[in-house]
Amino acid sequence: MSQSTTLPEFNRTALLLDVDGTLIDIAPRPDLVVVPPGLVQTLHSLRAALDGALAVISGRPVEQVDLLLDKAPQAVAGEHGGAVRHAPDQPIERPALPTPPPEWLAAAERLAASHRGVLLEHKARGFVVHYRAVPELGPMLHDAVLAILENSEEFAVLAAHMAWEVRPRGTDKGIAVASLMERPPLRGRVPLFIGDDVTDEDAIVKARAMGGAGLRVDAAFGTAGDVRAWLAEAASLGGWPALPLPGPA
Repeated sequence: MSQSTTLPEFNRTALLLDVDGTLIDIAPRPDLVVVPPGLVQTLHSLRAALDGALAVISGRPVEQVDLLLDKAPQAVAGEHGGAVRHAPDQPIERPALPTPPPEWLAAAERLAASHRGVLLEHKARGFVVHYRAVPELGPMLHDAVLAILENSEEFAVLAAHMAWEVRPRGTDKGIAVASLMERPPLRGRVPLFIGDDVTDEDAIVKARAMGGAGLRVDAAFGTAGDVRAWLAEAASLGGWPALPLPGPA
């Protein structure tokens, strides 16, 4: 996808955004991220300009996203779609999905504790083994996590930013896009999704399949900072600026 990519008409767009690596810079640990000055205001402005059709899709829990972004997005799909709130004043909806058994979590805790630099992140329906500090352990940790799951048909191991994430099958960011687009104020609009990671590919594909656009940060923008600048310009113009990079997205 190139700079000449046709984006949805601004006033018909439903804007859906990833968080880590897209809106905010990746940090050594998920709890060390910093929300850049001006980002929340940009999101509030875009939400108003798009008549509320602004949503965030993240691997983080909805509660964490709301704390980081001050409920600026109209809707949030957290845990890769495993939890959704469609408006700031509405409760979080959780599809019927399995949770990992306690013995898996105990094994994952032992795995992380036995390798300095490995971090275990707990989620409501899964867990993430982070190895950013020790990238050479990535392949070994992948095999170890697969062994913990014991060929489970209910859960999958997915690659993320220097991490292996265990989550239930039957939910991904593409499914989250479809779910969010079913409800107003996104319903009836054309999706534009922006993400940066392997876990965002499902959402990119889904947005394109629905007649919209799906953009990868590295190919269409460069960095999360470039995404923020582009979104701020869009909020100011009331329209989509040219994409910064010409490469395929």
